[in-house]
Amino acid sequence: MGQSGPGRSHRSGLSVIELFNMFPSEESARHWFEEIRWPNGERRCPRCGSDDVVEMKNRKPQPYRCRACRRFFSVKVGTAMESSNLPLRKWVVGIYLMTTSLKGVSSMKLHRDLNITQKSAWFMAQRIRESWMVNGDPLDGEIEVDETYMGGRETNKHPSKRRGVQGPSGKMIVVGAKQRGGEVRAELIERTDSRTLHGFVGQNVKPGSTVYTDEYRSYRRMPNVTHQAVRHSVGHYVDGQAHVNGLESFWAMLKRGYHGTFHHFSRKHLNRYVSEFAGRANARDLDTLNQMALMSRGMVGRRLTYRTLVHSPSRQSESPG
Repeated sequence: MGQSGPGRSHRSGLSVIELFNMFPSEESARHWFEEIRWPNGERRCPRCGSDDVVEMKNRKPQPYRCRACRRFFSVKVGTAMESSNLPLRKWVVGIYLMTTSLKGVSSMKLHRDLNITQKSAWFMAQRIRESWMVNGDPLDGEIEVDETYMGGRETNKHPSKRRGVQGPSGKMIVVGAKQRGGEVRAELIERTDSRTLHGFVGQNVKPGSTVYTDEYRSYRRMPNVTHQAVRHSVGHYVDGQAHVNGLESFWAMLKRGYHGTFHHFSRKHLNRYVSEFAGRANARDLDTLNQMALMSRGMVGRRLTYRTLVHSPSRQSESPG
């Protein structure tokens, strides 16, 4: 009798050697992105949607021209990669690294591995995270809901940034929901009152589902769901089916990334990092190449400029359409 392998051994992975054999040139990377965006070669203008498209022989100023709106475009236009001067081959490698690194990839590692500036690497990573900032259908069935706190200890902060308190005060709050055997939803919230937590559950959980939480009072009397709580305060972590162990595992991975890879999440960009970890967790059963394709499709219609990224307030970006 054969033994099952560790982790997600049923998946088909992709080694670094295989990756570079698959994408030996810029042309091979362009073909991969185009096959994902325009299956069967049915190219459409990203601006007007017309399929009356011609390919430019010298590929200048861009590879394709729309006869309807008379504008030029490439596979990058209308995606998070738009206006990027980085070669598509480097985008492929960046997507691969962010797909296969369960604890995330720092901009310094991308800077070194892709031979680009740290600023470009940070911007690339934030644009790739746009592909994960898409919430799907509400979760159904048995759902675990919990919250966690992100941020460093007060004693480790510069004196000018200390709030003079210990514990969760002053930290960032992330709430999450995990469908047992299914996906994760998580986002930054400002407070843990009933209105906020009930609203999160209402947006992310289908009515009629069973929701498991700890005994925190703000979860009481949640409408439209069956609620069961486990009493962590008295040392009970499993009571029949009532527990939040699946979500606790997700928090553990997120915090390993925080402490071991990034060392700091700013409030402004925290939702992007949380969405990255949730998106990667939701796609872990897919083969590596399918995960990469899913991320590439997720970047379509999600343009992100550097000015918007740096100067706008923290936001949960929205996909047009």
